[in-house]
Amino acid sequence: MVAATAERREATPQGPESGPGPGRCPGHLKRRRQRREEKPTSGESLLELQTFREYGESWYRSRKGLESRFQPREPLARQPQVTAEARCRLVSWLIPVHRDLGYSFEALCLTVNILDRFLATTPVAADCFQLLGVTALLLACKQVEVHPPSVKQLLALCCGAFSGQQLCNLECIVLHKLGFSLGAPTVSFFLEHFTRVRLEAPGADPGEAADAGSLARGVAEISLADYAFTKYPPSLLAVASVGLADRLLQHRCPLDLRLSGYRRTRLRDCMAELRLLVSLNAAALPLVLPAEVARKCPWLRGGD
Repeated sequence: MVAATAERREATPQGPESGPGPGRCPGHLKRRRQRREEKPTSGESLLELQTFREYGESWYRSRKGLESRFQPREPLARQPQVTAEARCRLVSWLIPVHRDLGYSFEALCLTVNILDRFLATTPVAADCFQLLGVTALLLACKQVEVHPPSVKQLLALCCGAFSGQQLCNLECIVLHKLGFSLGAPTVSFFLEHFTRVRLEAPGADPGEAADAGSLARGVAEISLADYAFTKYPPSLLAVASVGLADRLLQHRCPLDLRLSGYRRTRLRDCMAELRLLVSLNAAALPLVLPAEVARKCPWLRGGD
């Protein structure tokens, strides 16, 4: 079992239960970076669009074919101390942390994938769980970001409950358990793919595509914290999130969900669970949406 008891400092462990909650990371880190706005797909260069037209479909099939390899089955089945509730608290804390540090949605999705894959292989002590979360964030950012966080930044997020040596040791353990294989297909990749697909359709509305993409990302983001959604492959979560966003925003030119290759029943089941998740998180969802998109969702404020 991964534990930190031998090298733990005497400070009280600052796990998700007792540590800083969502939106409460240390103040001196909050504005260290200006938050990067993700470039809207509708503003892509002609070269990017041409590249997508030539290679987008084959790249989609390639990444979709890798999903089963990187998707853990019941990641908490071997965990005597880590529960679905504890996982929810940790991921719910990592969501604002990655935003405050200015990292991409891709980095967050990869962080959760690394976390779940490791949990599927190795029992983790409860007092080491937050350390695993920031270690997964470090590895994900090293994979997809130009400037990953420093060890000092990550330790500060944990209020000094862990040492740099502990984090580096756990980083090596995670890499070894995952076979140094971190290039998982993510919900972020598939959301971008489906947004580009709809823009290529005849009569596409770039405004609707951008709004649906933003709302779908928000829905997918909160689904990362819910253990019930670990059973869905990222491509299914992505297309279901876009489909639900189109339905909630009452778009005239929604994405053709048949392009995903999934059966209607699977799409319907996933969308129904996502709709329930949105209903249960109507107060929190606007916090992860652009203001202009949140204003188009009155049902988030007033309920259905």
